[in-house]
Amino acid sequence: MILETQVDDMTAQAIAYIMEQLLLNGALDVYTQAIGMKKSRTGTLITAICPCDRQSICEQILFRETSTLGIRYRLQDRKILYREIHEVETEYGKARVKIARRDNFWTIQPEYDDCAKLARSQNVPLVRVQEVVKLAGEKLLTTLCAQAQTTKSLKSVDSQRF
Repeated sequence: MILETQVDDMTAQAIAYIMEQLLLNGALDVYTQAIGMKKSRTGTLITAICPCDRQSICEQILFRETSTLGIRYRLQDRKILYREIHEVETEYGKARVKIARRDNFWTIQPEYDDCAKLARSQNVPLVRVQEVVKLAGEKLLTTLCAQAQTTKSLKSVDSQRF
């Protein structure tokens, strides 16, 4: 479910709080966009993506915490890649990577929180840690592909409705 509302009289701190509350209460993603509103006022579009069973609570948060008088909502299909999360060992420590597949195309994404923690603790640039973690993920993928040839354990595209 996609929920959207526009506000033109709220502080950045209040909007950050609303985003946090939506995420804590089941929203899958929350983002904002700067918009131009009627009478040439600047405003903020708040968009929350949530499972259908979390629509009511997310609406309650938007009405309670914002100055909005209305919320637009719509059901939207989404294609997602099947993904697996694995832990890899690097010279900086352990970190998780997401490995996703569609047909013969693979995506490897280092987990940001893990990389940021390692960068801080090792006093190295975040981008360096992310590069090392991604390389470790690529090595792991080679191993997983070899195993998948015999076990067929990795899946293809999955569809969900939000």
